Amino acid sequence: MLAESVARLLDAKKAKDVTIVDIKGKTIIADYFVIASASSTTAVRALVDYVCEELEKRNIPACHRDVDPKWAAIDLGGVIMHVFYDELREFYSIERLWADGTNIKRFKDAD
Repeated sequence: MLAESVARLLDAKKAKDVTIVDIKGKTIIADYFVIASASSTTAVRALVDYVCEELEKRNIPACHRDVDPKWAAIDLGGVIMHVFYDELREFYSIERLWADGTNIKRFKDAD
């Protein structure tokens, strides 16, 4: 599953609090959000670049990488990857907006 692959890539590069949110049936924009945090704006960019480069090696369509330094939302088709600067993730609290308690998994729990 693409969402788990993205989560593994983020985890491999030490992203914090990697979470997969199943949003199937709640919206038409995607089936999953993969959400992660980074401790600096440089780390946000590095995580996005790493994941996009690795996915391109696997022939998954190229990512659009024009990202905000504090929040990158990358559309990968059925998966949207969100990488937040720590404080911004708390502020927007996307998990709270989209999760109903049964559709959210911390990446470490998804294995």
